[in-house]
Amino acid sequence: MEKRNILEMRNITKSYPGVKALDDVSFSAEYGEVHALMGENGAGKSTLMKILSGAHGMDKGEIIFEGKQVNITSSSDALKLGISMIYQEISCIPELTITENIYAGPRFPRKKWGMVNWKSAYQNCQKLMEELELNYDPRTKMRSLSMADMQMIEIAKAISFHSKLIIMDEPTSALTDKEIQKLFGFIRNLKKSGITIIIITHKLDEVFEIADRVTVLRDGKLIETRDIGNITRNEMITMMAGREIQNVYEEKGFKPGEVILKAEHLKRTPMVNDVSFEVRKGEILGFSGIMGAGRTETMRCLFGLDGITEGEIILNDRKITINNPRDAIKQGIMMVTENRKQDGLVLCRSIYENMLLPSTFRNSRHGILNKKKEYKMAEDYYKKLKIKSPSMDTITNHLSGGNQQKVIIAKWLLMNPVVLILDEPTRGVDVSTKAEIYRLMRELNRQGVAIIMVSSDMEELLGVSDRIVIMCQGRITGELKRNEFEQKKIMEYATLIG
Repeated sequence: MEKRNILEMRNITKSYPGVKALDDVSFSAEYGEVHALMGENGAGKSTLMKILSGAHGMDKGEIIFEGKQVNITSSSDALKLGISMIYQEISCIPELTITENIYAGPRFPRKKWGMVNWKSAYQNCQKLMEELELNYDPRTKMRSLSMADMQMIEIAKAISFHSKLIIMDEPTSALTDKEIQKLFGFIRNLKKSGITIIIITHKLDEVFEIADRVTVLRDGKLIETRDIGNITRNEMITMMAGREIQNVYEEKGFKPGEVILKAEHLKRTPMVNDVSFEVRKGEILGFSGIMGAGRTETMRCLFGLDGITEGEIILNDRKITINNPRDAIKQGIMMVTENRKQDGLVLCRSIYENMLLPSTFRNSRHGILNKKKEYKMAEDYYKKLKIKSPSMDTITNHLSGGNQQKVIIAKWLLMNPVVLILDEPTRGVDVSTKAEIYRLMRELNRQGVAIIMVSSDMEELLGVSDRIVIMCQGRITGELKRNEFEQKKIMEYATLIG
């Protein structure tokens, strides 16, 4: 049977000050296919899809949708055509119900005098849930849902616009393996009903599991489109990076030193309940667990973002008090947080300013900043981490997600950490950037820095960690040394309730 294109994007060009984000890119998608859009951070994937969804305008090119040339200048234009985009940062309002999130604004059914018809709204939402075979109560507040459930509701919202094409930007970045399979089952059902799905992702295993075709971009240019059965993992990596990448997980080659930090009986209800562990100099201690296990909450306690109600933190055999992040930083404890845009960056400021924010006081004398020294320090890490941008003066909001992550890491490295906490350090970054981050982590280990890494990526946990601590429902339920690593064991501990 002949396949037909629902979408053709022809010769799309887009430039920002100092950089050409897209250079004559052509892309197409067929009715009822799952099409993966791949490439390194800054390759132009999100820019191309934001043009399609109306969030960005293009400098040159044309879009053909369902056989007709269309002019998309806003998200409203895209939605009217049946094109929806679900962004990596879920945009729900936690305190509102599922119904309120789906029909927010002018989409609510109204009574005669303009009042919201809540009975009709809940009935419409219930009907939508049943059509999509989703078992949710329309009156449930979003804050009570898991990340996977929130993703499903975002998709349901897209479907409520009668979408024919749905773009998903890193849809699995915050999900566990079980939640990912649930999402993939949902995507397969959408595909059967003729809806086209375009997925932006860096997870190669998932591409081979769910996609029909893959298109690779590199440095704003189209490299190639192939059927998923006609490409290997190594070929895909080479196409994305422009070179062959080997040994993503570097062998350590040295043993960790003495214990540098101990957490003893930490408690902060309801998510941290009698948590004790230790980490050594030059060690990477991995933290595993399903969503809601308390991993991030434990790290927030260590960094002073949340105070502990009970327990002790001991650094270099000395009990320390951490009431806020300033206390933690003074002790040499730094944290790359999970939500980089909310907690890690000042998006309206430059790369240079973001990198130097915490360390500025260290480079001043009598209140006068040493600009030359500051710039040199920032430039060293800008080059070492290979941050892709026209210059260090580029506004951080203009960077890709992976390059924003590099800026946050550079910011804390400039503070010479004793203990570095990395919460989902490679979420939403490409393979070669992951390799760079892993190499940097090992380099820090060799300098004696202790690293605590929270990760939902099982391959990453097994490949990078020296030990793995597993949490479930706010407690540590297991610990594995490297020679004991086994995915099945980790999942058993992660679901060990009691």
